[in-house]
Amino acid sequence: MLNITGNSYKHCDGVSRRGFLTAGAAGMLGLTLADMLRLEAEAGVGSSERAIINIHLDGGPPQMDTIDMKPDAPMETRGEFHPIQTSIAGIQISELLPKMAANADRFAFVRSMVGAEGRHDAFQCMSGFDIRNLAGFGGRPAMGCVLTKLLGKVTDPAPTYVDMMQGRPLVRNSARPGFLGPSYKPFRPDLSSIFNRPLEPGMVNELAALGSNHTVSLSLNAELNAQRLNSRNALLGSLDKIRREVDATGMMDAMDRFSQQATGILLSGTFADALDLSNEDPKVLEKYMVPDRPVVGRFTTADEPKASLKLLMARRLVEAGVRCVSLTISDFDTHSDNFNRMRYTLPILDHAIVTFINDLEERGMLDNTSIILWGEFGRTPKINGNAGRDHWPRVAPAIFAGGRMRTGQVIGSTDRTGGEATSRPIHYQDALYTLYHNLGIAAERTTIDDPSGRPQYLLDEGGVIPELV
Repeated sequence: MLNITGNSYKHCDGVSRRGFLTAGAAGMLGLTLADMLRLEAEAGVGSSERAIINIHLDGGPPQMDTIDMKPDAPMETRGEFHPIQTSIAGIQISELLPKMAANADRFAFVRSMVGAEGRHDAFQCMSGFDIRNLAGFGGRPAMGCVLTKLLGKVTDPAPTYVDMMQGRPLVRNSARPGFLGPSYKPFRPDLSSIFNRPLEPGMVNELAALGSNHTVSLSLNAELNAQRLNSRNALLGSLDKIRREVDATGMMDAMDRFSQQATGILLSGTFADALDLSNEDPKVLEKYMVPDRPVVGRFTTADEPKASLKLLMARRLVEAGVRCVSLTISDFDTHSDNFNRMRYTLPILDHAIVTFINDLEERGMLDNTSIILWGEFGRTPKINGNAGRDHWPRVAPAIFAGGRMRTGQVIGSTDRTGGEATSRPIHYQDALYTLYHNLGIAAERTTIDDPSGRPQYLLDEGGVIPELV
């Protein structure tokens, strides 16, 4: 639990704010602040109102059971679900996505994602690169960490990048800063007390091996007020002056900046309020909750139905000034019982994403918020002996929405079993180029220096998807 008290104040719109915040319990999130905040970087690139919501479908979604139905394929490929007509003539998707089908004009369905590295994490979806690229320097940074470098300022009332991924992407640190270093880590709240996503047994040890700084809660004395906190920072700055003067790495200056932004975030209350869903209109909360439906067994590592609230939290974070949010919907790793697991998970996703888009549109935020839904690869066309689908890096699905993109269309196609792209292959980097473009950043012309001082382009393969922009 964290409480910080201070004088009452008003925002520029005249709305009164309480002079304290609470983060941790009772619907709030425990947060890692000082070690998750970032250095001041170049400012003024792109529109300050634009944002990215990167939704990772953890495990790799089955293309032929979602947006690339193959009703004429052999039974061992097409599976148990039927296609339904969408609101766009000639476009069909799975019967488990009826709300998305009714709102197909708001989505662009990419059926031909290629270039998957086949790794079981979200790093390629977060960065566009495989884990080996520039590994000698720490690897490539996730997009949100790049945005922190390009757009973030230490005086911002909210971090540039918030990572809410759970499960495998959290354990495998898919949103890592790479060669940018720890100063550009994502701001990563601990969601475990709010959204229950059990880990696979082997991953419990993986997460523990990452140490307590990977996802922890911050606790301060509940009576620590604003004046004392600022005085404490000033005192620490004085005591550290000598060490800073002899610190060739600049780490002391980095720590000073961490503390500055941590203080600003905590005292403003804006960011903490965004994470507190108890501040939301109950009618909006009700809209996001998945309606009651016939009970379908929940697989061990699947999200709860209330995972739809992750998208509500993402909207609130963008309103607070966050520029990039990553989150997961689990679990699409369907090596067994694929069809029952999709009967459970896809209706949650269907309700969540359509409710989210309606919410953004009602608030005038949809044009400035670019949304992508995708996984690390697709699934095998052939159903295995456990009624499951295995890993399939050759082709995968992706869905785009918002961001003034051209929606209401299908991009690319696959063969009769959904196993190979037969037209318009789209690479993972093409998707990232497009998201950068939507923020006003030309990834093909923008560079950041690696630790050797050599400038590196944000992406190095492909380009913006012209059908979308």
